[in-house]
Amino acid sequence: MLLAACGAGEPGPVSQPPSATSPSATSTVASPTSTSSPANVPDQLKFTAKTVDGAEISGADLAGKPAVLWFWAPWCPKCQREAPGMAAAAKDLGGKVTFLGAAALDEVPAMQQFVQRYDLKSFQHVADVDSAVWKRFGVTAQPAYAFVDTTGKVEVVASQLSEQDLRQRLDRLG
Repeated sequence: MLLAACGAGEPGPVSQPPSATSPSATSTVASPTSTSSPANVPDQLKFTAKTVDGAEISGADLAGKPAVLWFWAPWCPKCQREAPGMAAAAKDLGGKVTFLGAAALDEVPAMQQFVQRYDLKSFQHVADVDSAVWKRFGVTAQPAYAFVDTTGKVEVVASQLSEQDLRQRLDRLG
């Protein structure tokens, strides 16, 4: 069971958390015969999921390029405070870094309202209603981040980041 508290736990990076092993209705293990993704796909990115808008996406599409996954919940006050900074960073750096939100711990309509309210439409957001994507990255509380570099190295930060710290980490990726 995932913790529902905002930012519970110790702050700081977590290196290569274990990936989830069980597929689910919203997130599944990608087929090993997929030819559209790079050969060096980190285990955490081997998923498919539905976005809050109902589109199907593949985590493997993030491999080989700088990317950040932002783990959030619509009701979380810390996530609400971070949302304007994420929106601004995505608009400023969207050409250099790929952004993907991973919303959980609520229903899709609440996730859609959050994206609308905080003008987060410049990047996609997974409707991780069963927290399968969160589990792949070892995320148990929000907000959290997974930074993926071009080599496939994944660094999970299981704490809230200031906008300045976020920008510094994103600049190192891009």
